[in-house]
Amino acid sequence: MIEIKNINKTFGDRHVVKDVSFKFYPGKTNLMIGESGCGKTTIVKLMVGLHELDSGEILYDGQNFPKLSQIEKQDIRKKIGMLFQGGALFDSQTLEENVMFPLEMFTELSKEEKLERVNFCLEKVQLVGKNKLYPAELSGGMKKRAALARAIANNPKYLFCDEPNSGLDPKTSIVIDNLIKDLTEEFNITTVIITHDMNSVMEIGENIMFIHKGQNYWTGDKTQILKTTNKELFDFVFASEFMKQVLSASNK
Repeated sequence: MIEIKNINKTFGDRHVVKDVSFKFYPGKTNLMIGESGCGKTTIVKLMVGLHELDSGEILYDGQNFPKLSQIEKQDIRKKIGMLFQGGALFDSQTLEENVMFPLEMFTELSKEEKLERVNFCLEKVQLVGKNKLYPAELSGGMKKRAALARAIANNPKYLFCDEPNSGLDPKTSIVIDNLIKDLTEEFNITTVIITHDMNSVMEIGENIMFIHKGQNYWTGDKTQILKTTNKELFDFVFASEFMKQVLSASNK
């Protein structure tokens, strides 16, 4: 589990993250939603140590990350997988080489063991036999699945996903959502997802934090969203015609 307690971050005179607390549970899809610029990305950067806290605590299974030594922080970072918004695959490397990259960086496995792990991860994301393809030869959905395979290559305890469905069509987005959810449950990963995709929220939103102007304005799950009386959350969630139709159907 990851827990953030009363975390704050300012940049100059801008108070970007304001006393935010939340628990991210293992085996569940933990979502952060909110408008662009509300503070979601800053929170994640604080959680992985890319920004320093002004105050508060970030606990990885009880360990206060900001207070750890650099060696202790590195030990936790080795347990973190990252799925970046654009996939961030290395264009000059094959799919096999991309997925093997974190294994080369952080493990002392033999070449055979690394390849076995690569093939295992490719199977999990439905890319069996695609080892020798380059990113330029992959569709958008395949690139995201390849990036997900790389993110889980080192058997992470914690998985951060930044807009995993960005740029994907609705059908492919559902595939990515289901893969993330299945992997989270199967390996009991503490998965943290930043998303604007309300389809994702309604499909896999088991533990949701709504950030508004740097604050935690609401927490709950996908079923509770449809019954919310929180004006800011309502205005954010039901801005699209699709979500208005979902709300209308749920009230019938």
